Amino acid sequence: MNYPAIALASSSPRRRELLAQLGVNYKLVKADIDETVLPAEAAAVYVQRLALAKAHAGLARLQHDLPVLGADTVVVVDGLILGKPADFEQFRQTMLLLSGRSHQVMTAIALVSAKHQLTQLVSTDVTFRVLTEAEIRAYWATGEPQDKAGGYGIQGLAGRFVQRINGSYSAVVGLPLCETEQLLQQWQELS
Repeated sequence: MNYPAIALASSSPRRRELLAQLGVNYKLVKADIDETVLPAEAAAVYVQRLALAKAHAGLARLQHDLPVLGADTVVVVDGLILGKPADFEQFRQTMLLLSGRSHQVMTAIALVSAKHQLTQLVSTDVTFRVLTEAEIRAYWATGEPQDKAGGYGIQGLAGRFVQRINGSYSAVVGLPLCETEQLLQQWQELS
């Protein structure tokens, strides 16, 4: 399907790779935003707010009339949003929290222009097997967890920790392909 060219407001190489799978022509646009969680803000509200904020920040930087796609992903357990680990101890606590249980990965996408705005939220349940202290230390030593929401990348070395997934694998990676394609189709109908 031929989709309109868009701008992608993301620095994530994983999102670029996933968007390329849809055959979408895109240009990258920088979208620096404040990612602070607001007091008492629910994870679903937070991740949707950030996706929209990134898309709008990208739109403000554009000199073309392209729709802008923003996305954000959070890892949630017991209602707690698990961000990127600041250091090993925070990472270790996160892995111990995820070990041997299920958590949710929420990815929100937003496609915006001066005239239109479409959003979608995708939630996926991910279950980790029980992790040992040695596995946690070894995974941290790879350097992979440092820039990942929840301290892991399912598409990387942490894939071996995943016992089960219920939902969208690509959403856990950072961009739900099915829902992104649906958003692009809806966009074409608006144009």
